[in-house]
Amino acid sequence: MWGCGWFNGTGLVEELPACQDLQLGLSLLSLLGLVVGVPVGLCYNALLVLANLHSKASMTMPDVYFVNMAVAGLVLSTLAPVHLLGPPSSQWALWSAGGEVHVALQIPFNVSSLVAMYSTALLSLDHYIERALPRTYMASVYNTRHVCGFVWGGALLTSFSSLLFYICSHVSTRALECAKMQNAEAADATLVFIGYVVPALAALYALVLLSRVRREDTPLDRDTGRLEPSAHRLLVATVCTQFGLWTPHYLVLLGHTVLISRGQPVDAHYVGLLHFAKDLSKLLAFSSSFVTPLLYRYMNQSFPGKLRRLMKKLPCGDRHCSPDHIGVQQVLA
Repeated sequence: MWGCGWFNGTGLVEELPACQDLQLGLSLLSLLGLVVGVPVGLCYNALLVLANLHSKASMTMPDVYFVNMAVAGLVLSTLAPVHLLGPPSSQWALWSAGGEVHVALQIPFNVSSLVAMYSTALLSLDHYIERALPRTYMASVYNTRHVCGFVWGGALLTSFSSLLFYICSHVSTRALECAKMQNAEAADATLVFIGYVVPALAALYALVLLSRVRREDTPLDRDTGRLEPSAHRLLVATVCTQFGLWTPHYLVLLGHTVLISRGQPVDAHYVGLLHFAKDLSKLLAFSSSFVTPLLYRYMNQSFPGKLRRLMKKLPCGDRHCSPDHIGVQQVLA
C-alpha cells in the first residue's frame, strides 16, 4: 500500500530492508485504520449525533459543538478508505494528484477539516465565556447552533477556491483570469492560515484564559447552573487531540508551499519525501474522526443516559427495546 522509493532516491525499494520494514508497518497501520478505525468512527459519530438530537432538551453548548464535529467526522470516515487505499505515492494508487477524483475528494476533506478545527477553537472560547460569565447566555445552545451553521458556510466558501483552480486548469489555460488562479500553492497557504493558524491561536488564547479562571477560587465555582467539571477535562483533551492530529497535515502543506515558492528545481528525493509525509499526516488526520467521539463517550457523564434513551426508542421487531436489553449493555460497555 505504501511506497518508499524516496528513501534512497533511486526508486528501488528492494535494496533496503529498512525501507521494506517501514513499508510493511505503514501498510499494517493503514489496514488497521480501515478495519477498526473507520467502523468505530462511523458508529460512534452516528451514535453521538443521534443520541444528542434525540435529547435536544438536555443538550448543552459543548454538545452542539461535538455534534458538529461528529458530522465532520462522519464525512472523514467515509472518505478515509479511498484516501488510505490510494494516496498518490502508493503502489495501489486509485487516483492521481490533480485528477477529477482527487479534486472531488479534496473538497469535502478540506471542508471537514475546517469545521473540525473551528468547532474545537470555538468550543474552547465559549467554554471560557461560560466559566467567566455564567448565566449570561452568551454561549447558549441557541447561539451555538447558529454559529455552527456559519462555520459550515465559511468552510464551504474557503474550500470553493480548490474547485476554481481545477476548473481553470482544465477549461481554459489562455484566459488571463484563469492564468492568475493556477497557483495551487496559494490555495494551500490560504488553508494553512485560515484552517490552522487562526483556530490554533484562538484555542491557545482560550486555554490561557481558562487556566487563569481555574486558579481563582470564587463562589461562582460552586454554582450548580454551571457546566459540570468533567466538561473542562473533555475540552482540554479534545483541543490537544484535535490540534495534535491535524498539526502534521498543515505543517506538510506549509512545507510544500515554501518549497515550491522558491522557484528552484526540487530534487526527486525531497519530492518523494514530501509525498510520503503528506500521506502519513493524512493518516493521522483521519484518525481524529474516531478518537474525538471516543473521548466524548468516556469523558462526558451525560452521554450514557442519552444513549440509553435512544436505545429505548429503537424497534426490536414488533416491540420496543427493553432498557435492560443486552444490545444496550454492549454498546455502553
